[in-house]
Amino acid sequence: MSTAQIDLGDDLAALLHFVNHPIQHTAREFIVLELYRRGSISSGKAAQLLGMSRWQFIHHASQLGIPYFDMTEDEWT
Repeated sequence: MSTAQIDLGDDLAALLHFVNHPIQHTAREFIVLELYRRGSISSGKAAQLLGMSRWQFIHHASQLGIPYFDMTEDEWT
C-alpha cells in the first residue's frame, strides 16, 4: 500500500475530528470522487476503490451533486 503525507493544518484536522470524519477515509473518498467527477475513472472503479457497490457509489455521488450522466442539452436530443 502506498502512503502520502498531506499537511492539512490544525484547523482542518480539528474540524474533521470534530465532525467525526476520519482523515484518511475522508481524503480517500474526496480523491476518488474528484477523479470520478473529472471522468478519470469509471463509477465501477470508484465504487471498488471505496468498497461499495456501483449503485451505492452512484447514489452517494449524486447526493453530493456529482451527476451520473454528464451530458449537454444537445446530447440528450
